[in-house]
Amino acid sequence: MDMHFIRRGTGKPLLLVHGIGGSWRSWNTLMDALAAEREVVAVDLPGHGETPKLVGENSIGTFADALTDFLGQHNLLGIDAVGSSMGARLVLELARRGGVLGAVVSLDPGGFWQGWEIPFFYHSVAVSVKLVRALQPVMPALAGSAVGRTILLPQFSAKPWAVDSKQAIDEMHTFAHTPVFDELLDQLAHGEVQKPAPKGSISEPLVIGWGRQDRVCLPRQAELALAKFPDARLYWFDNCGHFPQWDQPAEAVRLILAVTGRQEFSDASIAQKAASTDTAAFPKAAVIGAALALLAGGCWLLASRKDK
Repeated sequence: MDMHFIRRGTGKPLLLVHGIGGSWRSWNTLMDALAAEREVVAVDLPGHGETPKLVGENSIGTFADALTDFLGQHNLLGIDAVGSSMGARLVLELARRGGVLGAVVSLDPGGFWQGWEIPFFYHSVAVSVKLVRALQPVMPALAGSAVGRTILLPQFSAKPWAVDSKQAIDEMHTFAHTPVFDELLDQLAHGEVQKPAPKGSISEPLVIGWGRQDRVCLPRQAELALAKFPDARLYWFDNCGHFPQWDQPAEAVRLILAVTGRQEFSDASIAQKAASTDTAAFPKAAVIGAALALLAGGCWLLASRKDK
């Protein structure tokens, strides 16, 4: 299929693949920095942004097929790629298949949950998206303020108050208006389990990046991801939730450019902790309290709608 996409910058092409409920704009926090070094190709996956949904099943398997067709259509097979969340699972699957992608950076991939983690993922995200849909009339004001983001985004960000307001408003809009969100969420939680890639089967650089404070794809799941992709190198983002492009954008750019540039690097050179001046503007207790307040308010709102 012909997916909607944007191209920016010059140089060797670099594919950006967003997560569930996102769009190519999910990469806006990294776009300028990456486009200064590479030609960035950012897609809208089927049923997201300006790309129509697939006829039939919407799943990791059918998305991987559609993305492969897109790359072939535009003479981009072998392109280096970065994926986030569901998109991170997609680029891992394409790396496993072979011959589709070059170097790959997979940021907080979904699909490596087991046991109780499966219903935890499914129901926590399902509740979140229902609240986001219910709150759409006031979402621009809510996501546009630091206090509102602290209430809205603690599941997705370690520093929700610091997330760019325009980015938060856009993401909350696409979360609410993606027609395939519910189907994909069910497929991610209960659909086909990710197949492994035997050691030595992936020759291109492969790095899995994970936020230490990820509350969607729990950090403990990195162990299974590495077991299934033993050729991968694991990189930890400190002070970071589910989206490194939100919480640690400069660090994410350094990692992406190093991996896809086939450079030797140390974790310390990417993290550059000594140069960091990041401080928490809100205490952790405030984040937890805000999340509980949002959950209680959302439950009341949904209950009141049912009564009507």
